[in-house]
Amino acid sequence: QVQLVESGGGLVQAGGSLRLSCAVSGRPLSSYAMGWFRQAPGKEREFVAACNWSGGSTYYADFVKGRFTISKDNAKNTVYLQMNSLKPEDTAVYFCAAARAYSSRLYSREYEYEYWGQGTQVTASS
Repeated sequence: QVQLVESGGGLVQAGGSLRLSCAVSGRPLSSYAMGWFRQAPGKEREFVAACNWSGGSTYYADFVKGRFTISKDNAKNTVYLQMNSLKPEDTAVYFCAAARAYSSRLYSREYEYEYWGQGTQVTASS
């Protein structure tokens, strides 16, 4: 069984930075492509960023391009989301997710992910 645990969320002023971590246990992280999603109050969960099994390929939602960076440390079994220039509209619960990697693909749709963490709250105040 694969387990994902997010950490690093918190309260930050607009313009600030946070780094989220997602610790993966149960299987080697190199077996999975990873993604970050978020859900704001009253809204559906949405895709934020993804990387393939090696971390060499990444993909971002337009609203975070140039501000957020996803990275993967297979040796530490941890995925990161570096968030810079945070805006109040980035306030949400952030979830990491894992998809079994059968190729070098990365994934942006919720149904493509098999395992999910419980989420960590990020609040950017104006």
